[in-house]
Amino acid sequence: MKSKKLSRNCLVAAVLLLGAVNANAASPTLDKIKSSGAVTMGVRESSIPMSYTTGDSRFDGYHVEICRMILTDIKDKLGMSTLRINYQPVTSQNRVPLVQNGTVDIECGTTTNNSSRAKDVGFANTLYVEEVRIAVKANSGITSIAQLAGKKVATTTGTTSVQLLRKHEKATGVTFDEVFGKDHADSFLLLESGRADAFVMDGSILAGNIANAKNPKDFKIVGEVLSTEPIAIMVPKNDPEFKAAVNAAIAKIVANGNMPKLWNKWFLAPIPPKNIVVGLELSPATKNAWANLNDKPAEDYSKK
Repeated sequence: MKSKKLSRNCLVAAVLLLGAVNANAASPTLDKIKSSGAVTMGVRESSIPMSYTTGDSRFDGYHVEICRMILTDIKDKLGMSTLRINYQPVTSQNRVPLVQNGTVDIECGTTTNNSSRAKDVGFANTLYVEEVRIAVKANSGITSIAQLAGKKVATTTGTTSVQLLRKHEKATGVTFDEVFGKDHADSFLLLESGRADAFVMDGSILAGNIANAKNPKDFKIVGEVLSTEPIAIMVPKNDPEFKAAVNAAIAKIVANGNMPKLWNKWFLAPIPPKNIVVGLELSPATKNAWANLNDKPAEDYSKK
């Protein structure tokens, strides 16, 4: 009996010790930030207004500003007086690998949190919920998925948008040709130049590119919502301490009432460098994400 009791006590002690070790485990990312005095933020070049370049190797946007606020909070918690942010442009194709291999410490672009990507990277709590839509020329006559039959549909290499279009129930029997842009600006150019009849992408990206076009009135967003997806900040997969620090900073931003201000700044007011207005109203889904912080993947959003 004593032997069994001792074994049980040893097991309990081992579990408690393991918990203590995990609780105090070092974070590779936080250690790197503190020792180097720098952090690398992954950013996009043409994902207006989420993450984009304003020229001269400068980057800004809704997610970029939120990430700067997060990193300021982490800097203070680490007791650092300064923190240098290095901006690393990423694409739809290389964003996950660059977080995986440690080139990028935190990715602040327009990445959908889904179960497939979550095998390779971590995602912070969602602060933006996206609707995937279709952009066309205003005079095209296209108003629905069914009218894309025989058309050329643009999307950005490395994204899931056209896959979503093909899977949509209303796309059954609709055949179209895919044309690829290397980034979102290139994909929109395919539509603008007439090399594509439609551009399928996140609504915010479509709205941002239309607002930035020479003649915004020449384009419109139409058709059914193809998918509702959580767009989240990416972090390294095997660094729960860093993810916890990021989420703690996010919770503070929300608690301080900053999210409506950030939305108005980036989606409803003129933004640099051309003072365009994206004009995208706050959706109930995004508002709900702020009120109920979570890192649920896109698959959870598709459940009825």
